[in-house]
Amino acid sequence: MSTPRPSTRDALLDAAAEQLVRRGYRGVRMQDVAAAAGVSRQTVYNEFGDKWGLAQAVVLRDNERYLDDIDRILSEHDDLFAAVEAAVLFTLETSADDPIKKVVLTGAGGDELLPLLTTRADPVLFTASARLTEHALEQWPWMERAEVSEIADAAIRLTMSHIMLPSEPPERVARFVAHMVTRYLGGAPGEI
Repeated sequence: MSTPRPSTRDALLDAAAEQLVRRGYRGVRMQDVAAAAGVSRQTVYNEFGDKWGLAQAVVLRDNERYLDDIDRILSEHDDLFAAVEAAVLFTLETSADDPIKKVVLTGAGGDELLPLLTTRADPVLFTASARLTEHALEQWPWMERAEVSEIADAAIRLTMSHIMLPSEPPERVARFVAHMVTRYLGGAPGEI
């Protein structure tokens, strides 16, 4: 059985991600992305608008992949504390080795991408918060939507802060965030 060909969009995102990692943001050329994906440069512009739109799409796809793994990790735990702790730990440890995150955070080839995780992080934050809220309400249906949404947003922002500026070992941060989430939702660890 043959593996299906990636869509044009996926091929473009793969090519752009490879260039971002190798060359940094300033080194990415739309023409090179198009050539690597086997399409015209105009196709890249039609799909993403400009280089910033392309870079944002790479970061958003990377975020979606994280969220798929987070959904899987949360589903492996009945206990909310254990689920949050495992999800935060996974995020911190995986982010430390993620080549896309490194390019964004270190400014390799220019610091233009940092706003995707700071001042212009709304698409990343909104998507993560919405996905985690829906997952939590499906897995723990007795929770209140407004409270889950609020604490999901706070937990995501705190975790992102530790990705950008680690101050404690990942295990300690994960435990702290899990305590914060379970206490906010009205229970002690192991009770929710």
